[in-house]
Amino acid sequence: MKSPLSLGYSPCPNDTYIFYGLTHGRVPLDGIELAVPELEDVESLNRRALEHSFDITKLSFHALGHVLDEYCVLSAGSALGRGCGPLLVAGSGFDRGDLDHARIAIPGKLTTANLLFRMFAPGASHLVEMRFDEIMAAVASGRVDAGVIIHESRFTYAEQGLVCLQDLGSWWEETSGHPIPLGCIAARRSLGREVIMEIDRGIRDSIIWADRHQEECFPYIRQYAQEMDLKVMQSHIQLYVNDFSRALGEDGLVAIESFLRRGREAGILPELSGSMSLLP
Repeated sequence: MKSPLSLGYSPCPNDTYIFYGLTHGRVPLDGIELAVPELEDVESLNRRALEHSFDITKLSFHALGHVLDEYCVLSAGSALGRGCGPLLVAGSGFDRGDLDHARIAIPGKLTTANLLFRMFAPGASHLVEMRFDEIMAAVASGRVDAGVIIHESRFTYAEQGLVCLQDLGSWWEETSGHPIPLGCIAARRSLGREVIMEIDRGIRDSIIWADRHQEECFPYIRQYAQEMDLKVMQSHIQLYVNDFSRALGEDGLVAIESFLRRGREAGILPELSGSMSLLP
C-alpha cells in the first residue's frame, strides 16, 4: 500500500478555504491518500521546500524559483491577480527618500513580497526578517522604519496608524503589464504526471465545493485565521481566491514566467539548468 502524500499549506483564509473540501472528505481523490496536513507560515513552507519536505505544498513564487528542479506548479490553487499585492507601509512621518537607508521589515527572505521589494528598491539593504503578523506592530512601535505587509494586513494597516508608501502589486502590474503571482501549490515532479493531475483536479474541485458550501468552511477558516473578523476573512478570500485559483490559464502562466525571469535578471533567483517547464 502506498504511503499517504504529505501536504503543507498556510493557515491563511485563502488556503484553508481552498483545502477544506479536500482535507475533510468532501472531495475524494482517486487512488490517492493524503496525510494529515501541516499548516505553517508561508516562509516556513518556503524553507521546508528547499529541503523537499512535502509532496504537495503551498509556496511563494519567489521560493518556487529556487526549487523548480524538484517541484512543478499546479494549475489550481494559486494566489495570483490584480490589486492584491504586498504593500510597503510606514508611519505617517516617514520620508520615502530615506528608503535606501531605512530598516525595512520583510515577511521572509523567500517570500514573493521580498522579491518584489528588492526589485522595486534595489538600493535598500537593511532588511529585517520577521513573521508577517509581527510587521505592522514593529513599524508602529518604531522597531523598524517601514515594512512590507501581506495577507490580511492589507485590510487593517490603517487601524495601526500606518500609511501605504507603495502598493508593490500595482507597481508590478504597471511595469510588467501582468497580474502579480504571489503563491502557488506545487507538487513533487517525481510523483508522476498522472498523480499530479489528479491532485490538481482535486484542488480545483475543492474550491468549487467551498464556493457552494461556504458556511461549512468558515469554522475551520476561523480556527486558523490571524484576523478573526468575518468581513475581513471574507474580503481576504474574495481577493485571493479567484479565477486564477481555479485555473492559471495562459495569462497566469505568462505572468509567472515573466516574474521568475525578472527575478533571475535581477540576480536574485538562480539561473535554470536546461529547459524546465512550470507545469508537470
